Amino acid sequence: MNRPGPAAPRGARCAVLVSLLLISLTACAGSGGGAAKSGRSAEGFPYTVTNCGVKTTFTEPPRRAVTMNQHVTEIMLALGLQDRMAGTAYLDDRILPRYAKAYRGIKVLAKKYPSKEALLAANPDFVYGGYASAFDKTEGRERAALTGSGVKTRLNVENCTKDVGVSTLHREIREIGRTFGVPRRAEALIRKQDRQLAATARRLKGTERTPVFVYDSGDSSAFTAGGKGIGNEILHRAGGRNVFADVDKNFADVSWEKVVQRKPEVVVIYDYGGTTVAQKKKRLLDDPALADVPAVKHRRFAVLPLSSAVLGPRVPDAVDELARQLHPGQGSDDGAE
Repeated sequence: MNRPGPAAPRGARCAVLVSLLLISLTACAGSGGGAAKSGRSAEGFPYTVTNCGVKTTFTEPPRRAVTMNQHVTEIMLALGLQDRMAGTAYLDDRILPRYAKAYRGIKVLAKKYPSKEALLAANPDFVYGGYASAFDKTEGRERAALTGSGVKTRLNVENCTKDVGVSTLHREIREIGRTFGVPRRAEALIRKQDRQLAATARRLKGTERTPVFVYDSGDSSAFTAGGKGIGNEILHRAGGRNVFADVDKNFADVSWEKVVQRKPEVVVIYDYGGTTVAQKKKRLLDDPALADVPAVKHRRFAVLPLSSAVLGPRVPDAVDELARQLHPGQGSDDGAE
């Protein structure tokens, strides 16, 4: 734009200056502030959702989210929301390679859970927890306290839903997509996951289900997957039959006597934490009480990372990976050991 010359009348110069100021303000609103700074509501907002008993209204998408626990971090990354994240915490194992580059750009607040002070120092407007322990009251991180500090929260719905399945995963992804104003991304991710699950189902058609015992951890008793979490659904879709599917919990302690009685043919080991897969196998193989359990006797073990056995974007991968271990003849050379 040509600026007026020195001979221009004073009134004309003022009018031009006012016009320039208005253009500048409009440009600023369009470049960085979006709907919030222009005074308009973002598309799809306000959005109200009830999550695990907590009702929250979002007038705009969060801009400084903090995730605690790997599977919810990976949900955010699967939806391309790394630019909305002010921090993250608590990995169970390695982040998926396809998310690694995006993850490296996010500040890690703590190796495990951050203190309330460290969490609030990140100046979050939204905190997304994968397990109930993310909002531990004794640590001052309960959802009500964070709300009182002006921070909205969400807990992964596997923690408060009975009979968790793929439809529950769809719900989690859709609600996060709506919360952040990216519903189309959520629907695209769901379609991709459904195609992968359908492909695995076709490969396993007609396959007899293998009785499976999940060994998460435990010595005096076994901590295992019950019938109510996504882990049970993964086993079922992978061509397995969870021998503790009748347990009305996501996870539960069971006696070793019951493990012996139910005669699993494969042990699925959840891989995470300080106890290695090799150490877990040794504990099972060295226990004389388990010597006649078919899975132990024939050394049939399969392995899943814990982050693949919870409600997150890895579920279709976990179904496919476990199916190849349980049924190595169905389109793969990879088998249970």
